[in-house]
This record gives sequence, C-alpha cells and structure tokens, in this order.
Amino acid sequence: MTFTSCISEEALNSEADITSCEVDKNILIRDPVISNEKVTFYVKDSTDISQQSPKFNLTEGATISPESGTTRNFLTPQTYVVTSQDGQWKKTYNVEYTFSNLLTTYNFDNVKYYYETDYNTNEIRPFYQIFYSDTPDGSSIEWGSGNAGFMITNYEGPASSYPTCQDDNGYIGKCVKLTTQSTGTLGAMFKAPIAAGNLFIGSFQIDLSNAAKSTHFGVPFKNTPTELVGYYKYKAGDVYTDINSNEVKGKKDNFDIYAILYEVTDDVQYLDGTNSLTSDNIVSIARLENKKETDTWTRFAIPFVMKDGKTIDADKLKNGKYNISIIMSSSIDGATFNGAVGSTLYVDEMQLFYK
Repeated sequence: MTFTSCISEEALNSEADITSCEVDKNILIRDPVISNEKVTFYVKDSTDISQQSPKFNLTEGATISPESGTTRNFLTPQTYVVTSQDGQWKKTYNVEYTFSNLLTTYNFDNVKYYYETDYNTNEIRPFYQIFYSDTPDGSSIEWGSGNAGFMITNYEGPASSYPTCQDDNGYIGKCVKLTTQSTGTLGAMFKAPIAAGNLFIGSFQIDLSNAAKSTHFGVPFKNTPTELVGYYKYKAGDVYTDINSNEVKGKKDNFDIYAILYEVTDDVQYLDGTNSLTSDNIVSIARLENKKETDTWTRFAIPFVMKDGKTIDADKLKNGKYNISIIMSSSIDGATFNGAVGSTLYVDEMQLFYK
C-alpha cells in the first residue's frame, strides 16, 4: 500500500492584537489593562511619564510601529499600529499612562464603535458601541460592557440591537440604554440564555469557562467616595426566566445600580460578576434601594456605606491600593443569567461625589 500526502504551506496569521505588555513594575499601582483598542498603565504619582519605553507582546507574527520598547513622551496618549503577520490587517491602539485622576461626571454623550472584519463580506464594519469620556488631563475613561460577549450570538445585528447602546432621549442630551436580550439557541446551549444590558467602570475580557468572570470591575481611585447621584427610567420585561430558560411564574425582574470601593491585593487585582457584592475586599458600597418601574426620569442619590469592621487606610488610598467601580444592569440577576427579556434601564447625568 502506498501513502501519498500533500503538505500545503500554513496560512499566515491574520490577527493584529497586543496580548500583553511590560513596563517597570515599580511604577505601577495595578496590572496594565488591555481593552478593545486601548492600553492603560496606572502609575504612581512620582512617575516621570515623559520618558517611557513600554514593551508589547503581540499575536503570532504580528509587528508593531513604533517598535516595542521605543522611548516616547506619554504626557499625552500615544498611538501604536499593530500589523498582522499576513500584512492584511492593522489595528491602532491608544496607549496611555494615567495617575488615576478618575473623571467623576458622566453624561453618556460620547460613544465610539468596535470595528472588526466581517467574515461574510471581508469588509471592516462597526459591531457595537463603546461609551467613553475624556478627562481634563488628556486621558479618557472607557466604560466596560458585555457587548463583546453578545457579539458571538448577534454577529449580523446592528449596534442598536446590542444589550448596551446609546439612546437619543436622555434626561439631558443622550443617555445609555441597557436592555436584557435573548442569546438564542447558542446562548441557551451554554447555560447563558439571556444577556442583561450592563455598563461598568472596568474592562470586559471574555471567559468562556465562566462568563460571569468576564467582567473586570474597577480602576484605581485615590479619594473617599461619599455619594452616587443620577437619573434613571426602567421597565421590566414580561416573562422572567432562569438559567435553564424555564419561566419563573410570579417573579418580576428588577434592575441594579451600585458602586463599590474595594482594596486591591496581590490576590485580588479586580472583582468580577461572581463577587462584586460579596468579596471580603469591599470597603464601602452605594446601592440603589426602593427601585421602581417608571417612564419618567427619576433622580437617585445613593450614599456610600462602610462595611462592618472596615476602614480606609490613608496611606493605601494615597498609593492607589483601592479600586472603585460603578455598575449598572437591566436585570439584577443578570450575572447568573436570570431575568426577563425586554427589561430596559435608561441612565443619565451621573456624578460620583467624594472627599
């Protein structure tokens, strides 16, 4: 018997991503954050960011310009262009060093789009919206959401069909609209039959082994938060279902708006959907109670309440050892994939007060 084989040349990689990065660990107050097309280094106040030389690890065969390790002035954010191994695709990253002077007023007027090559048409097109706000020091805050995960089941849908998107009818100007959506047959197969609309300060990194761990809540904050204020409207969906897609009769959906301040340790760099309300690292929390369905804009003012036995260490606060996150969801149990399709939460003109 004669065996004949034909070996074709392996196709070149078409990915153009920064997978990890390296800087002097002595200047960092937390691990670097890579999200969408942005890299953020949270650094100590004493850091000279006018002469920094970050190094980047890329997807196989990709190249970056300027070259990894190039010394640049990061007093303003710098751009890098990653080119795939096959030379067909490019991605531009904004790289910034920040002293964690977090913007604390949010009007949700600014969005940009996540673009990707459509495998059906081979054209680059927008998929979903990303909320962002520019800060006075030239950096920006980019809100996290679960839209990237929903894209798996909504590949051909427009941005307006995603759980998190912008709406034109805000309390003032535009606002964020969060809607609980069905993930269809594929989502149900993975025990994730719904996707609640959510928006949070942090980043989203898909974890297929445990979807609730995909949400990375929190960024460094060097002040003591006192109150979270804003406006909302809400309408619950008609049929509440559980993680197995079974209707739960007599149960009505509800939404959630809360903020947390928590201590960062070597073991806990961020909180996620599994522990954002239960972690022992949480120091104080502001959570909206007495929620109601309403089709008119309703003001809320939520005080931060210290957890029993917790205090804020002034030195740790100064050195960026506490993270803060604001978290909103159209279904209060959305992290465990329980809720009602159609539940819709609008939020606008939010402000975080601190001392």
